Amino acid sequence: MPKIDHSVIPVKTGSSYPGKLSAQMDGRSQQSLSKASGLTQFGANLVTLAPGALSSLRHWHENQDEFLVVTSGVCTLIDEHGETDLHVGETAAFPAGDANGHHLVNKTNSPATFVVVGTHTPTERAHYSDIDMKVTVDQSGFNFTKKDGSPIEEDKS
Repeated sequence: MPKIDHSVIPVKTGSSYPGKLSAQMDGRSQQSLSKASGLTQFGANLVTLAPGALSSLRHWHENQDEFLVVTSGVCTLIDEHGETDLHVGETAAFPAGDANGHHLVNKTNSPATFVVVGTHTPTERAHYSDIDMKVTVDQSGFNFTKKDGSPIEEDKS
């Protein structure tokens, strides 16, 4: 049946970010609508941000387009142009290769949700605008490094 039953889709929390960076994603959860539906050409996720939560660290993709629509609450888009509040039904788009590092933040006292849709590619590189990090994604998974490709050393303190 084409209608997707959100109540049976697992909710994923946490982050693939290395070390202490993953804690910055506390309050963010997502459900993979595309995976639950058997779609393979693009990803679609329903993301919920608790008050104060971030969608991701500010980033941009070399090869993958991203498009999002706010479905409840208010999300603040933070990108190279500043801050823009996005309300229910409002959208934002990020073409592949545009070095406009972006993320959403819930600056309200209520949960906010959005659907994000992105291209699936066999490999990808994403760059993080505010920290010395990039990620390379391939069949073996995520590989986080510094922007020059050297390893990220975890802070043991």
